[in-house]
Amino acid sequence: MFPEDLKYTAEHEWVRDPGEHAGSVRIGITDYAQDALGDIVYVQLPDVGETVAAGAAVGELESTKSVSDVYAPIAGEIVARNDSLDATPELVNSDPYGAGWLLEIVPAEGAATPDMMDAAAYEATVSS
Repeated sequence: MFPEDLKYTAEHEWVRDPGEHAGSVRIGITDYAQDALGDIVYVQLPDVGETVAAGAAVGELESTKSVSDVYAPIAGEIVARNDSLDATPELVNSDPYGAGWLLEIVPAEGAATPDMMDAAAYEATVSS
């Protein structure tokens, strides 16, 4: 149900290591999260070059049901944001692990990798 090559956070973000940019990790929200949110109509993401702290809110997803924060799973610098979501935020719903990715972060030197779950542990968390 959840891709095996990703790591997952308790806040329903996924992390793909490596990302497309040198030294980066790619971040998005899980299929479980997008389904719970409903139809996403607006995505607000940080600008490239911003520095973020682990666990800090770095953006928002607005759906027909609610507005939810997106959290940085690791401290570092934003090196890419998915600009295509400005015009087509529904990509987060239709392809959360592909075209609906949110951003890429180059982890800060010495940044601790947070506790992340593998696919089986995440699936057990959301199904309980």
